[in-house]
Amino acid sequence: MLAPPRTVVRREAGLYALEQALQRRGFRHVAGADEAGRGACAGPLVAAAVILPEGKRGEIPGLADSKLLTAAARERVYDQVVAKALAWSVMIIPPAEVDTRGLHVCNLAAMRRALASLTVRPEYVLTDGFPVDGLGVPGLAVWKGDRVSACVAAASVLAKVTRDRLMIELHDRFPDYGFAVHKGYITEEHSTALAAHGPCPEHRFSYVNVAAASGRGNRPPRARRPVSTTAPSLFDDVSVTEPLLIPGTAEGTVGVASGEQPQPSPSVGEDKAMEGETR
Repeated sequence: MLAPPRTVVRREAGLYALEQALQRRGFRHVAGADEAGRGACAGPLVAAAVILPEGKRGEIPGLADSKLLTAAARERVYDQVVAKALAWSVMIIPPAEVDTRGLHVCNLAAMRRALASLTVRPEYVLTDGFPVDGLGVPGLAVWKGDRVSACVAAASVLAKVTRDRLMIELHDRFPDYGFAVHKGYITEEHSTALAAHGPCPEHRFSYVNVAAASGRGNRPPRARRPVSTTAPSLFDDVSVTEPLLIPGTAEGTVGVASGEQPQPSPSVGEDKAMEGETR
């Protein structure tokens, strides 16, 4: 029996070429997933998943990797993605959950939950950078997928805009840190504020720069977060053992969830001061 011919998609073919090639192979509903906030030492980790319509209906003017867009352009693209997508979903992982389970485990759980929450079942999944298993459908991890695949780029915009909005809200509650400017990434301004004021409840105490500023640097990563704080967390009133789904549109959901039962996590993201990003 002859194997089917390989499909070759050239990078210069454009942002929609990969989905179109998959659709020609019979995978009509191609979902993309991406995250925002891996490199931040404060604020939540946010993952999003998007299925765009086939053909011209799924084309989003100005769509690109969220890091390449201005804040105003991201907001415009966000509105168009939400309006045009067949389905979209956003999952938010609070910083305390990142401390408890580890960054990489939370990242995978958030993308898995975002994909599982889509109201249209994907037939193929594209993820940015690394694979996500346990989806029940074929998938492909695409290097710099947010610059290669339209649905991954759309997911990157939803995740980034959602997280930026949350960080602006946190800035109103914790104005000493400048969250509205650096969005929780490790910048000189943020490091100066950490040294002057110590961490707030929305910092990730498993990151060495936060642990050092809190005076808990000699404790195991999961023991660094204080049991109680004087200021409540943005997520204190939300149970994260199961996803809380809040309707976004007829085909969209936003949720706060941990994903799965606790398990040993890799060392990625723990005991490392992640480099800041200008997003």
